[in-house]
Amino acid sequence: MKYLLVGAGIANLTLGKSLAEGAISVVIIDRKDHIGGNCFDYFDENSIDIHAHGTHIFHTDDAEVWRFLSQFTHWYPYQHKVKALVDGQLVPVPFNFNSIEQLFPKEMAERVITALLSEFQFNKKVPILKLRESKNPDLRFLAEYVYEKIFLHYTEKQWDVRPEDLDPLVTGRVPVFVGRDNRYFQAKYQGIPLEGYTRMFEKMVDHPNIEVRLNTEFDKSMLDEYDHCFFSGAIDEFFDYKFGQLPYRSLRFDFLTFNRPYFQSNSIVNYPNNYDFTRIGEYKYFLDTQSQNTVVSYEYPEVFVLGKNERYYPIINEKNKRLYEKYFEEAKNNKKVTFLGRLGDYKYYDMDQAVARALELAKTFCKTNTN
Repeated sequence: MKYLLVGAGIANLTLGKSLAEGAISVVIIDRKDHIGGNCFDYFDENSIDIHAHGTHIFHTDDAEVWRFLSQFTHWYPYQHKVKALVDGQLVPVPFNFNSIEQLFPKEMAERVITALLSEFQFNKKVPILKLRESKNPDLRFLAEYVYEKIFLHYTEKQWDVRPEDLDPLVTGRVPVFVGRDNRYFQAKYQGIPLEGYTRMFEKMVDHPNIEVRLNTEFDKSMLDEYDHCFFSGAIDEFFDYKFGQLPYRSLRFDFLTFNRPYFQSNSIVNYPNNYDFTRIGEYKYFLDTQSQNTVVSYEYPEVFVLGKNERYYPIINEKNKRLYEKYFEEAKNNKKVTFLGRLGDYKYYDMDQAVARALELAKTFCKTNTN
């Protein structure tokens, strides 16, 4: 069997390795000049691990996913923390007891924390939509405060729409943490590949059954040469936009180097209410790199324009889901192609979710190949 994998992002690299281990010949192509997709990184002259397409922090509770990737890297045990500029102060997000005590008057903070503990389990995340349903006026106040200060204006910058025009799954992601855990994720496994993501990916494709072809555009005539194709590019592009373009948000990054040890107090600082950028990432924090210089990226969301910039985030709402369903139904008729990844499935995937989906696909196709 010989399979074509279009796109060399984390999903297809995982799939390619798994298929190759199952004695399937794999060719991975990508129009870019590197593997890794938006997870591509490199080390600069100061040995700082620069994430070329914005900050990527790996986190998962899936032991199978973690162990699969751990074959190809040692991990730096990085625990991700994010701060946001709110009312002139840098506070932990998701909002927690520490954020409340930092921003609210003492008596009010105590009252809000007591109310949270009376209604919700300690050390758990509560979506602000849930807080809004509370009959306690202090919790409703907290919900509105977090919505306004953390979510509303950040969402308008990130998505260029009002929150009510997005899928509830997106708006429901903003929680309050009932406790003092300042970490952004509470996942069991968290880390940054010690030699970088790109080196991890290079080890994944180092297999006699895998051939990688970069700077290579996909053409449908290629399908005749293979038993099956896994397509992680844009599903609407595959079908020549016959039903119209699926909307995406893109990002623009301004990378700046400063001749000082640090620029900010931690790796990510969000700016929900100030400035046109949404956040600033500082890369030396990820591997605790010691140097006299530091590199940061200012992140500006923008409209995706075909031929101008990259697709980053599918804009999930009812209208766009209906459009995607047309392409999904069309894809069902093409038994020789399987779509995957953020662009192929028109779905927001964290890295571990993309890996998990690829591992499941590999099991299915390796079993078919054995039979």
